[in-house]
Amino acid sequence: MKTIILCGGTGTRMKEETEFKPKPLVSVGGKPILWHIMKIYAHYGFNDFILALGYKGDLIKDYFLHERTFVNDFTLNTKTGDMVMHNNHCDDFNVTLAETGLKSLTGERIKRLKKYIGNDEHFMVTYGDGVADIDISKLVEFHKEHGLVATITGVKPATRFGFLNIDADSKVINFAQHNVTTEDENEGAKDLINGGFMVFRRDIFDFIEDDSMIESVFSKLAKDGQVMVYNSPGRWKCMDNYKEVEEMNELWAKNPFWKVWN
Repeated sequence: MKTIILCGGTGTRMKEETEFKPKPLVSVGGKPILWHIMKIYAHYGFNDFILALGYKGDLIKDYFLHERTFVNDFTLNTKTGDMVMHNNHCDDFNVTLAETGLKSLTGERIKRLKKYIGNDEHFMVTYGDGVADIDISKLVEFHKEHGLVATITGVKPATRFGFLNIDADSKVINFAQHNVTTEDENEGAKDLINGGFMVFRRDIFDFIEDDSMIESVFSKLAKDGQVMVYNSPGRWKCMDNYKEVEEMNELWAKNPFWKVWN
């Protein structure tokens, strides 16, 4: 199963980092946040990625083209260009890097990648700035068992955006991208937000409108009872501003809860 990672945003809330690099390349513990996300998926055997590029996407291409030289010793003949690698400390990722537009919205980016999904019945999507100690295998199993169009992973963060209103069976009733509520207003919501780590049937492409956010499709699907929430019991963290960059680096040094790999 392929995983689309949305890597095209400008990261306007963290200009200290993103003025010269795309957000997915912001470093956490000496590695891009994108690498951390890919390592989570690959740990569970999902190592086929499609990167939806936009803002400074050429730098992400450059990173993967030269990753082997970054992490290994090598001998280079500067006249012939011949190179001998002395080790091979590389991750086993299969990565498709696709330009999806400089200012495209998330839904449009996903639509433009349909050709790379091929004939696969299901695929995954996540954002290029969030990590979790989530069992991807259980997420996929949950999605296939309920048989609906979409699965969203519900998480409990310190701040709330992408609010999920769900029923007792974890089916989404409605979706509001930035709505903030209290537990008193809706006890059934369980204080969950959309933490990314989404799984879709391929017919999601029939519901995504041109030039739209992927989040806008959830409200439509919810009206038809076609969205389920996988309630992830673990921790989740996103990197939306420079303060959260510092927090994530501190966590990596002391308690990298999302490091499910060895």
